[in-house]
Amino acid sequence: MTHELHSPAQRVMVLYTGGTIGMQASANGLVPASGFEARLAEQLAAQPDLMVPEWRFREMAPLIDSANMNPGYWLRLREAIIEAVDQGCDAVLVLHGTDTLAYSAAALSFQLLGLPAPVVFTGSMLPAGVPDSDAWENVNGALQALGQGLPAGVHLFFHGEQLDPTRCAKIRSFGRHPFAALQRLRGGEPVGLLPAPLDYREPRSEAKIGVLPLFPGLGTAQIDSLVDSGIQGLVLECFGSGTGPSDDPQFLASLERAHGKGVVVVAITQCHQGGVDLDIYEAGSRLRGAGVLSGGGMTRETALGKLQALLGSGLPLDEVRHLVELDLCGELR
Repeated sequence: MTHELHSPAQRVMVLYTGGTIGMQASANGLVPASGFEARLAEQLAAQPDLMVPEWRFREMAPLIDSANMNPGYWLRLREAIIEAVDQGCDAVLVLHGTDTLAYSAAALSFQLLGLPAPVVFTGSMLPAGVPDSDAWENVNGALQALGQGLPAGVHLFFHGEQLDPTRCAKIRSFGRHPFAALQRLRGGEPVGLLPAPLDYREPRSEAKIGVLPLFPGLGTAQIDSLVDSGIQGLVLECFGSGTGPSDDPQFLASLERAHGKGVVVVAITQCHQGGVDLDIYEAGSRLRGAGVLSGGGMTRETALGKLQALLGSGLPLDEVRHLVELDLCGELR
């Protein structure tokens, strides 16, 4: 993306959720800590030549290790972002722990469809203030990117790279460049006119979504227990281009049962490259025959976030199923 085609941000809201970036030592290890606004202001003041937009700061409550992130927090973060834009901010920077940062950025991509402002997620691998920390590199770099101009929508900025959150994942737990753009299957049909219930101003509720990776020896009990738990959607992580144990009639019967109970089942691939095409192999076409939808090249993070937004929008079930296989914000194209 080119920055020069988009208006530079003038007023940025910084939303601090916790995570490693602001952690400090405690008796039980590193924990999220308040007071990050003063630390940010102090380090920017020490660099008067660093050009960044005017910024405001809001500390989310509670501050959390991102391992504790959940869909309910996504909804509160969504409201905080919308409130910031309504109050005159033309961009938002979200400071977030790295463990679930890709999940949150992907989820908010669908929760904020139509928002007329850029939202950037960043964090750090080491806390601000410790030797070799990447905290200020990421925060300052994200602020500068917003100051240069980014398109409306959600972005992930880390170690100098701007990534599309619907097409990336955290691939390493240490060192530099923990996030990477995955080589995923492309080719989804665009949605055209966005359905009104998906606009960012429309209310949202929390949906119950399950994720199940296939593995040799998987029994139907795992699928049945998820379905009986009351889930509304299921991300089924399949082999290769979208295959599973389709010679097992009980496996297919469990998927048909899920479909009959109104559970939206979406197949994605376990592979880091490629995607799902349920029409290549008979083993895939049998899944489609059992009511499974194709997730194309969506990552786990993206499929989970997309189902959360679609099922939490109040759309009719048939329309949700239809929209799963259409491209809403670049996740399939």
